[in-house]
Amino acid sequence: MIEEKRGTLYLCATPIGNLEDITYRAVRILKEVDIIAAEDTRHTKKLLNHFEITTPLTSYYRYNKEGKGKILLHRLLKGENIALVSDAGMPGISDPGYELVKLVVDSGLRVVPVPGVSAVTAALAASGLDTRQFYFQGFLPSKKKEREAELQKLKDYTCTLVFYESPHRIKDTLQSISTVLGERKTAVARELTKKFEEFIRGNLSQVIKHFEEEPPKGEFTIVVEGSKLPEGPETVDIHILVEEVFQKVSEGANKKEEIKRIAREAGIPKRELYEAVLKREKKV
Repeated sequence: MIEEKRGTLYLCATPIGNLEDITYRAVRILKEVDIIAAEDTRHTKKLLNHFEITTPLTSYYRYNKEGKGKILLHRLLKGENIALVSDAGMPGISDPGYELVKLVVDSGLRVVPVPGVSAVTAALAASGLDTRQFYFQGFLPSKKKEREAELQKLKDYTCTLVFYESPHRIKDTLQSISTVLGERKTAVARELTKKFEEFIRGNLSQVIKHFEEEPPKGEFTIVVEGSKLPEGPETVDIHILVEEVFQKVSEGANKKEEIKRIAREAGIPKRELYEAVLKREKKV
């Protein structure tokens, strides 16, 4: 019996500003697939026209993701290849693309990332802050109470924190970060890769003052230094250890064995890490 051919979902990163940042591979795949699913077809059409890509477009965004997701899955099952793109950057990061990816993966079909520029890593790399460990939050809630409650969860994280924000909320968000996290070194990247790209660096109070004097324009990525823990050889960030446990378990490792190993290597009681993992599981 001949096995029926199934299609592939390609996750194609697109430029976040400068069109030269798209990869040769992404352009080739966008030309070769049967259809491109885009967050905003009007926005993506401009990109396709620039690179003379004539592949048919269809919309896949927040308000049609459930119905359109099933349609796209059906097309993949019939053997068609589909490229998923967002307005900028890697699809699936802070957009509904991850739900389509989950649907396709759960159906046993192939998903292929076609990486490219990312506002997260671009801002982090040029921030001047510690890049060894970081936590990407994405967009914080728009309402002050919910936003500050979310920030409370991050208050003790010692790794660098990265957020996305829009121009009309940037001042409120920076003020909430200052209120909850206190004075910290910060770098705010504006209009990354575009003509008016800019980095505003300094303490939070200095950055807030800048935006009080200069009306914010463009899209922003906020990078904030992590919490400072008391110095000493036994100091350890339990949140990072918990993330390591979850990562190893997702790769097929035994949870109890990993908790034991990671706690031993970090020099903390196994029970302390076990309770932190249980607490995290209850939140999921």
